[in-house]
Amino acid sequence: MCPKTQPRRRGLRTAVWSLATVLVVAAGLVGVVLWQNSYDMDEQRVSIRHGGHTLNGVLATPKDGRKHHDLVVYVHGDGPIDATHDDGYKPMWEANAKAGYASLSWDKPGVAGAPGNWLDQSMDDRADEAAAAIAWARARPDIDGDRIGLWGASQAGWVLPKIAAKMPVRFVIAVSPAIDWLQQGRHHLLAQLRADGASSARTKAAIAKSDTTRRLLARHATFEEYVKAMRGDTDGMTAGRWGFISKNYTADATQDLRALRGIPVLLTLAGHDINVDTADTERVYREVLDAGGALRVRRYPDATHSLLKQSIEQSGVKTTLTALFSPRSLFANGFLEDQRQFLKDPGRGSNATP
Repeated sequence: MCPKTQPRRRGLRTAVWSLATVLVVAAGLVGVVLWQNSYDMDEQRVSIRHGGHTLNGVLATPKDGRKHHDLVVYVHGDGPIDATHDDGYKPMWEANAKAGYASLSWDKPGVAGAPGNWLDQSMDDRADEAAAAIAWARARPDIDGDRIGLWGASQAGWVLPKIAAKMPVRFVIAVSPAIDWLQQGRHHLLAQLRADGASSARTKAAIAKSDTTRRLLARHATFEEYVKAMRGDTDGMTAGRWGFISKNYTADATQDLRALRGIPVLLTLAGHDINVDTADTERVYREVLDAGGALRVRRYPDATHSLLKQSIEQSGVKTTLTALFSPRSLFANGFLEDQRQFLKDPGRGSNATP
């Protein structure tokens, strides 16, 4: 036997065992991802007719054997969001299912192949769309039409009360909602500049640019006029986005919130929200709704605007890994459980602020 044969065979065995170990570990990781991203609910794609076109939706229902379920209708925040929000809604839908609720959501127009363009919508358009979805749900034999409520985040703060003014809803869950578009825009700008450690010169220039944008909006300037005023530095603004802002920049929920008086409302606020002035939001909600005695406020000191844990959201790697291996852990401590408890008895108590 050649003296080099045994070392070669040992090297081959080592390589084989190493490969086998890698494959076993990889298979285990895939298994964990599949397990963690499997949710205790049934999901089905649905089609909802509205305004001559179709809303492409998802209806998630509890696996509890019941023939009728209460329903939470989801109203998206800003941006091109699909029905599941890239699966980000699913931990919430599962919590809803544990409380006995189905969940309904749909792709925004122009997203995931849906017809239309969400940038063409006003807040009233969005409310009409949600009202059509609720009417569709009420016609289903598996949904209790008298027990339908709303969940909405961020920009949905301008849409939720408009929906409630159109038709009765059983409750509202408002997550990081804004009040006044222009005021919140300025708050976001200044908060972002502070977070970036911007110099006074940069801050002054950013405010001046913002003021110019506001003047252009006030006189209904075209996108071309905006580009000219910015000397070509549009900072990512597109014609479509300019049109969307032009339609909606005067949005102010203060008066519309009166439609929620007497309706159980869970107001959810984050401690690290640079998008929304949460103190102003809570003040207005309390001023408008407290007299009705149906407002509950929940604050999450460790959360960001999206109600994710700040320690996770500030790292793209952490966000990705947590979404893969423990998606329910993305959210602030208590967030999912608090919503589940609220749904179990929306009308219980009022004005609670833990």
